[in-house]
Amino acid sequence: MLLGLADIDWSSMHHAYGTAEEVPELLEQLASPDADVRGKALSRFYSAVHHQGDVMNCTVATLPFLLDLAGDFATPDRPAIVALLVSIGEAAIYGYGRNYIDYDGVTPSNCDSGADLLREHAPTFIAYAADGEQRMRRAAIPALAWFIDDAPRAAGLIQARLTPEADTMERLLVLETMAVLAERLPAAVDTAVAWFDVLAADPDLGPEIRLAALAQRTRCSRDRIGPHVIPTAVALIREIADEPTTSEQWAGPPREKTPVTNAPPQIADAFAQLDHFSSVYAPTTDVLRTFHKALGARVAERTALLTAQTASRDAGTRLDAVRMACDLMKGFRGDHSALISLVAGQLDTPEFQVAAEAAAALESCQVIAEPARDALAEHVARQEAIRGPLVWAAPDPHLRRAHQNAVRALARLGDDRAVPHILAALEQDVDTWRAVGVAGCLPQAADRLTPHLCRLLGGAALSAPPFDGGTQDLLTALRRLNEPTTLPTILEFLTEAVQAEQWSVAGIALTTVAAFGSSAQDALPIVRSLTSCSDGHVRSAAVQALWAIGVGESEILPLVLEPLQGTTSFWIRDAGEILTQIDRDAACAAVPRLRELLTNNYVWTRIFAASTLWDVAGEPEAQAVLDTLEEAWVKNGYTRDFVAQVMKRMGPSATPMLPRLVEELAETRRCGGLGVGISRDEDLQRDIGDLIAQLA
Repeated sequence: MLLGLADIDWSSMHHAYGTAEEVPELLEQLASPDADVRGKALSRFYSAVHHQGDVMNCTVATLPFLLDLAGDFATPDRPAIVALLVSIGEAAIYGYGRNYIDYDGVTPSNCDSGADLLREHAPTFIAYAADGEQRMRRAAIPALAWFIDDAPRAAGLIQARLTPEADTMERLLVLETMAVLAERLPAAVDTAVAWFDVLAADPDLGPEIRLAALAQRTRCSRDRIGPHVIPTAVALIREIADEPTTSEQWAGPPREKTPVTNAPPQIADAFAQLDHFSSVYAPTTDVLRTFHKALGARVAERTALLTAQTASRDAGTRLDAVRMACDLMKGFRGDHSALISLVAGQLDTPEFQVAAEAAAALESCQVIAEPARDALAEHVARQEAIRGPLVWAAPDPHLRRAHQNAVRALARLGDDRAVPHILAALEQDVDTWRAVGVAGCLPQAADRLTPHLCRLLGGAALSAPPFDGGTQDLLTALRRLNEPTTLPTILEFLTEAVQAEQWSVAGIALTTVAAFGSSAQDALPIVRSLTSCSDGHVRSAAVQALWAIGVGESEILPLVLEPLQGTTSFWIRDAGEILTQIDRDAACAAVPRLRELLTNNYVWTRIFAASTLWDVAGEPEAQAVLDTLEEAWVKNGYTRDFVAQVMKRMGPSATPMLPRLVEELAETRRCGGLGVGISRDEDLQRDIGDLIAQLA
């Protein structure tokens, strides 16, 4: 047993999932001779004690024991312990002085003392970084950028690690460590830049190292990117492509993956994609990610890099290019037709994994993927011609995914040519959830698709998302297709969901019923009963459905005014949508409460109230509404598409916002970043353009 473990009151501390009483056992297991025991303990440590990079009191309390384990030659996997220590140290030093609160929500975190302790042990990590074992060096080298505050000393130690015996991946790590040091300590920037310039110009170094030097130099001196940088990088990418490094030369042993069991296929797929996004497919993967991140909004320069990447003979480099092109289009505005064509050009590559990635990228690009429409259709038709009509269920997972992603991308464009393949998928009953997810994009085939969707809904298990068997996607598809013959099946499902008290899917079913409007008269009894449901989402959805079906204002008004007395944002939104459609004199009863809600502490509640206030009361409330909308616009980019819609209804009264609109339309970065998505941002740009034309 590690000395001193029993002297600490672990029960008084917390990790991410409760008290830290299991920590002593985890520490003991990290020294187990059984690799499986060690692996599970390390995974649990990262998950609970060092959760998402957090450094809390229990994390700091483990440091002396981890240091002892790392220093004990009897410890079976010392590099893994060193890597854990370095990860904790990076987080602690990065957050130094920020006064974090521990997992109990009350006690101050002891994060700073952990940083101080690891700085004191910097000489130990300097020795580890020069160790004879490669894994130990790789684990320790990043510590040189974090645990030493003397910039010249740290820079010298890092430079000394670029040894002739170091392999390519270790050298790339050394360069990355220097860039991290320059970001952390400004005093190291000039030294780092000068060193990177020397390395980038050294013809005796391999092209991967020279490219990394360019990328890391760009990272730590983004305001000093000369005109030679991109052409030089492109030339190096082409040189690498001429003699690609085999995976045996650079990749370590494959990482063990824990299979996802007893979960719906869409959940298992989500975990697989998370793992996929962190995968490294070429020795230049991280280097080029760094390069693209450093270039940021320089879309033209990044496109030039991507053009060279997609021309590589190395499949991993091309797969990375597709991912990075997708990230660029998701994060930044502009005419991306050239990038779309580059990605589409990878659809018929012989490497199915690259083709699958290209199709997935085009699907995620949605509205801007139009230039790839014909390429997608031709790819789908070609695969079917070669492999037959069962290609959706092909045994090769990459081929199957390439075909499915291409069909889904085509369906999202509303293309008729996707219909036979979506029907085939539903008929084959293989990966049906992937077909269901895009079926609603094909209303022209509603009469052919809905029988299959109803069959699936009738057999779906009743449970709450995310383990709901895909019922949410099924209901969404049926709502979009709006085929009247499906209403009895939807009502039957709604009844079963209510009986089982599965309120989340019941709420979605109500929204689907509402889409049928007055033709859903048969639903009135159950919808009326749910207006008093204990679940707030269901209650609100029932009121929405009641109004959509066509009940009178006298019945609906009390049901709309009641939720306005609360502050829940979706209640305010849903009630407001109905208030704007009923008699204006009756709706004005809500005006005093709507004014009060403009001061609520939640931005969405404020803007939903402001929107309704304008629609109900009009010009007399213009200034209060505009003030609320402008504050949200400035402080929360995610609100801008909603705010723009309100301003379009306000017309000339929104003129004071014109400078904000012009400023937003001039932005290169998509509003709200990756969280907003391409479609929402493209709609926002169009709405802003319309507004500017209307107000200017």
